[in-house]
Amino acid sequence: MTLGAKLAGLVALTAVSYPLGLALGQPWLLPLLNTLPAYALMAVLLRRGQRRQAVATTLVWAAALVICGTLCFALWPSDPTALVLNGVAYRDEMFQWIRTGQGSEGDWRLFLPQHLAHLGAFVALSLATASLVSMCMGAVLMNYMACYVAALARAGVAPATVVAFGWQPWAICRVAAFCVLGAILAEPLLSRVWRYEYSGLRAARPYLLWAAAGILADCLLKASLVPTWGQVLRGALP
Repeated sequence: MTLGAKLAGLVALTAVSYPLGLALGQPWLLPLLNTLPAYALMAVLLRRGQRRQAVATTLVWAAALVICGTLCFALWPSDPTALVLNGVAYRDEMFQWIRTGQGSEGDWRLFLPQHLAHLGAFVALSLATASLVSMCMGAVLMNYMACYVAALARAGVAPATVVAFGWQPWAICRVAAFCVLGAILAEPLLSRVWRYEYSGLRAARPYLLWAAAGILADCLLKASLVPTWGQVLRGALP
């Protein structure tokens, strides 16, 4: 089976994981269902020495989470926010920021420590669990962000505005960086468990540099674009 076919299957399984997870009604189960197919494919590719394909897998998975999660949350017959871990708290925080301009989203002195804490936890969990727990953590993060974007649509914001301003470019940079890190930092432990030859993190330096660039872009774009983003969404909310 080609990598393209495997990735198509991964997207399909990711899409199915959303209605299944919501229907089962257990918030902790949704990110687990989201993550397991992507993790399995990534781990097999790393075992075969296909690092580039493993990184591509995590990036395709993240894109599937963005699209499938946002659409499912927006179209679900009832408001699914309570079924998403941290969904209610994040939605309320973002809507307060849109309406008032207050909150961590618009103040780098508040959001930067939070982002660094998330990064530190992600790196530590990736190294300690071969990225299994950190990828689940990433799915939790993606889901509550997708839930917020879906909440914009449910609140009556025009679809074109939701598409253009729901998922912020800085968040996409951060997600891409975490995806690259998840694949690269899984290898030290995974190679020991499965006892395969591993060239070390030095050989993965280009990927680590791309991840660092994504994290830097996240901070710079957020600090510079947040005021404009907030004004557009404030004018779009009914």
